[in-house]
Amino acid sequence: MKIVVFNVKFSENLGDGLLAECVESALSAGRDEIEVETVDLAGRQAFATGHGGRRRLVLGLLHRLPTGVRQRLVRAVLERRLRVLRRQWEEKVEAADAVVIGGGNLFQDDDLNFPLKIGAVLDCVLRHDRPLAVYAVGVGGHWSEPAYDLFGRLKQTRLVHLSVRDGFAQDSWRDHFPEGPAAKIVRDPGLLLDVPQTNGSLCTPPGGRLTIGLCITDPIILQRHGAGQTDRIPFANINAYRELIELLLDDGQHVVLFCNGAREDQAFAERIRASVASRRVDTSGTLDISLRPEYPGELIRIIQSMDVILAHRLHACIAAYALAIPHVGLDWDRKVEGFFNSVARETYFIKGAPPPKHVALLLKAAQQEGIEMRRHRDIISEARAGISNMRRRLIEPDLSAIAKI
Repeated sequence: MKIVVFNVKFSENLGDGLLAECVESALSAGRDEIEVETVDLAGRQAFATGHGGRRRLVLGLLHRLPTGVRQRLVRAVLERRLRVLRRQWEEKVEAADAVVIGGGNLFQDDDLNFPLKIGAVLDCVLRHDRPLAVYAVGVGGHWSEPAYDLFGRLKQTRLVHLSVRDGFAQDSWRDHFPEGPAAKIVRDPGLLLDVPQTNGSLCTPPGGRLTIGLCITDPIILQRHGAGQTDRIPFANINAYRELIELLLDDGQHVVLFCNGAREDQAFAERIRASVASRRVDTSGTLDISLRPEYPGELIRIIQSMDVILAHRLHACIAAYALAIPHVGLDWDRKVEGFFNSVARETYFIKGAPPPKHVALLLKAAQQEGIEMRRHRDIISEARAGISNMRRRLIEPDLSAIAKI
């Protein structure tokens, strides 16, 4: 049996690659002989092949354009690209026995970017009448009318599994499709990292010196894709990071700046380091910056080396949880809050702009408390059960179950 999975595996944001690899591994496991092929919705073919240097310029330009102009421009560019990709996708779907869309934040309307891509996939699925699973996706709260029409094509498919990754996504799905199909909640596949877990973060290192990882995200990403008011996003400028870093250094900690892989994030981390260096006086702490990871395994190794991390990026937090590394999340999109709610870590989710001292104390508290391992085991088991259920539906699609999804 062959299953084709559509997501954004080869994005420079390696959280997408991390979850894609987890999906591939879980679908391939078991006694059934299943071949899994992942297709990137942007047409990328491998890791470390993006053009992130141009991406920041494009995002900056789009952010300044009026909404109507921006949408027309994005649609014109995408439709030209999709004419090429659609021919490839037709061949992939025709050769497959079943199709999966997910995981990731795919059902969002960002100037019709994902609606056009998902709509094209759904056209292929319909044309070849393949069983379809929509798995562990994020769902945006606002869709334009064209986005609703494009996403709504899934109601015509042989939908054998439909799931979202948190309560916010489920609420949004219900708002968009009040008459169904209904989506259930499953755990994010990024929780299924197949790497040895470490427990070094569960006790304070000798002398109290911590390695504190700050996962850096360029503010232009937070402003462009954030769901709330941009002036309420914590750590959306260099000054906020610098103040926290100086406080941690004065306390004797080892601070490491890193990113999820996007070039614009790495460049912003470099600017933060330069800003701290320009003002820094002698301290007992140290500040380092990690090389930009280009593959999911490199990101995982960076996170494993930390005692505690601070991050806007959802899958930096998800990977940290999977690895039992304490973590503190930063508010900018409800998907991050949804994850912290789902694993009962609301205490370590920061909204607004708290003083640096509060953040420093919260990082220490998170490290000292560690990860509650009984709940951790249950959550990982639930993630495994969620994808196993989808796998069964694809192997033995039960059309009578569509209404019960």
